[in-house]
This record gives sequence, C-alpha cells and structure tokens, in this order.
Amino acid sequence: MTDHEPQQAADRTGAHDGDGAQVSTGTTAEPGEVADAAIPELVIISGMSGAGRSTAAKCLEDLGWFVVDNLPPALIPTMVELGARSQGNVARIAVVVDVRGRQFFDALRESLAALDTQGVTRRTVFLESSDEALVRRFESVRRPHPLQGDGRIVDGIAAERDLLRELRGDADLVIDTSSLNVHELRAKMDAQFAGDAEPELRATVMSFGYKYGLPVDADLVVDCRFIPNPHWVPELRPFTGLNEEVSAYVFGQPGAKEFLDRYTELLQLIAAGYRREGKRYVTIAVGCTGGKHRSVAVSEKLAARLASEGVETVVVHRDMGRE
Repeated sequence: MTDHEPQQAADRTGAHDGDGAQVSTGTTAEPGEVADAAIPELVIISGMSGAGRSTAAKCLEDLGWFVVDNLPPALIPTMVELGARSQGNVARIAVVVDVRGRQFFDALRESLAALDTQGVTRRTVFLESSDEALVRRFESVRRPHPLQGDGRIVDGIAAERDLLRELRGDADLVIDTSSLNVHELRAKMDAQFAGDAEPELRATVMSFGYKYGLPVDADLVVDCRFIPNPHWVPELRPFTGLNEEVSAYVFGQPGAKEFLDRYTELLQLIAAGYRREGKRYVTIAVGCTGGKHRSVAVSEKLAARLASEGVETVVVHRDMGRE
C-alpha cells in the first residue's frame, strides 16, 4: 500500500438537517428511530492501522457514499437517523471506525444491535495486513503506531490486533492488503460496492496558452500549435475559439479533424485504463500559443466528444481572456 493510515483523511462529518425535517414517508421520526422508507445503507470500515482504511473510504466516497471518518461508534445510530431525515439525499453512509475511537468500542455492539432492530442494511469491511507489511508502511512514513506508546511498532500492532479481534470475527468482508497496492484495493472495493455500473470518470478539458506556462495539474497535454494560427487572420483576431467562424477556420485546416478523431480514440483507450486503475479524475490540457483561438476551439470539440462517450466533462479556458 502507498497510502499510509497514520495520515488519515480529514473528518468529513458534514451531515446536517433542519429542525422538524420530514422523512420520505411524510411522518416525523422519533429520536433514535429511523423511518423505513428512508433508511440509508450503512457500511462500517475498520481494520488495522496502515492496512488501507482511508483508501477504502475514499473509494466509497468516489462511488457516491457519504463518508464519515473516525465517528465514535455510539453516534452511528444518530448518523443513520440524520441520513433518514435527509429525504433521500444521503442514501448510503460509510463510517470509518478505528483505534482513535477505542474508548467507544464497548458501545459498538449495542449501536449495531439497535440498528438491526430498525432494519438498517449494514456491512462491515475489515482491512487486514501482515505484521511485516504494516511495519514497513509505518517505517516508510516515519510515524509511530497509534498504540505503541513507549514501545515498538510491533507492540502497537499486537495491541491493536487484540483490540479488534472480535470486530474482525464479525466482519462481512475481510480484505488482506499485505500484497495489494492502492489500485488493487480500489478494484476490490469497486467489485464489492460499485454493482454493475462502471466506475465514473470525470474529465476537465482546459485550454491554455504556452506563453503563460503549462497547467500544473495537467494529466495529459495536447499541443495544437501545428494548426495555422487564426491570430494572423485580421478578421478573426478579435474573436476567440468560441466563435463559430474561428472554430470553422481551425477545423478547416489540414489534419485538424483527423487529429480530433484520432485523439478521441486514444482517450477512449486511456479512459478505460483509468477506470480499471481506479482513477476517477483526469485533466486534459489543450494548448496553443496564446490560449485564445486554437486551443479553445479544440477543447470545446474534444469535451463534446468525451461527453458523448459518457464521460462527465467540464471545460475551462484558462487564458482566453488574457491579452
């Protein structure tokens, strides 16, 4: 694993609802009760520190789950109740439970038993790993194990295993990440929770001008400077690539349409690989000299092609307004 659990994600407890909120059945839920028609699906993520809890949580977040990190187990029923009061806006909740909340573990069984009586669909995912792999991961980030105190890393690992033994035995899914990398763990989570839907890919297509520098967040860079520059056509110079006349000029040049067709085919191949590797976001930077004409026109056409292939696409023109 390359994501190390000592560096946990920030607490994402952002759920809220208004006073007197109505559940989807049109009746008000009593405190501690959950309306049947609005019951969210619940996943408990736990396991050994360093075994990949944060990666598993981020995977569910990318799949549309509402993820809460380090929630005290006693508050899980409250979290589910808030989800039920959201009128369907929070239909799936994932809660990360770890040794930072060890003083609350006595309440976990009681909380889950209460949810069972209310018909909450829940699963527990336990992330496991060998002592050798965990030691290697903690040493690579030069951080202590949360439970090692004044002892060694292996002492903390042993204490945590003892603490989590009962939870591991009750888990619905145990994933051993000893030999898994981040992408392989994401693939396992996708297989369990994505259903038949293919993981969604989101793309940002950004036009830019080379004279202003490359976008620092670009995953792929496309150079359109092989196309004749509309800047040197007096009647087109005042316009941008959003103008139909400029776009027609750009794609009327030799090789421009063929380039768009071939690059779209290449992106289809790359997008399939990104999905397999669990990559959800990609930024495609399309550049010309000033970022006003060619790159803008190509970005618009490329984004339209991606959208037609089912890729959620946003277009940004970074330098179009510059002189």
